[in-house]
Amino acid sequence: MGRTADYSKQSCSIAATLEVIGDPWTLLVIRDAFQGVKRFEQWQERLGVARNVLAARLKTLVQHGVLEPQLYSERPPRNEYVLTAKGRALSDVLIVMHGWGSQHLYGDADSGVSFTHKTCGAELKPRVACSCCGEIVKRRDTEIHFHANRPTVAEILPKEDATEEAA
Repeated sequence: MGRTADYSKQSCSIAATLEVIGDPWTLLVIRDAFQGVKRFEQWQERLGVARNVLAARLKTLVQHGVLEPQLYSERPPRNEYVLTAKGRALSDVLIVMHGWGSQHLYGDADSGVSFTHKTCGAELKPRVACSCCGEIVKRRDTEIHFHANRPTVAEILPKEDATEEAA
């Protein structure tokens, strides 16, 4: 993917996540997919990313089950790409990233984008809550536990087909 980082020997879900969505173009592709973009040309126009880079990012997202290609034209054959359940689960990640960027990078400036909680109508300020008791959790309220024999990133992620690597 044009990166030099090698997470394959790490035993960490954050490293594994970065292997799939850690490239900035990839996150922007996913962001735009949530906004209804489905076709290669739409992403290319919106992002201004090189065609080969976009093609590689879409291939990786399909390989990891984040996007699913769906044929929309047989002549010539063309796919559009839709978020899978795995891809839709990234909405929380993007909302938290948006909240962090709004607070820590834009600060008092308006980022031009906001989320509204439909139930109460307030602007959404994302926070982490415990899935068991519902309590809002801060970092100091958590403990990390490392378990023995954790699988590495290379062991849990799908491998590219060797014939595709040679192409």
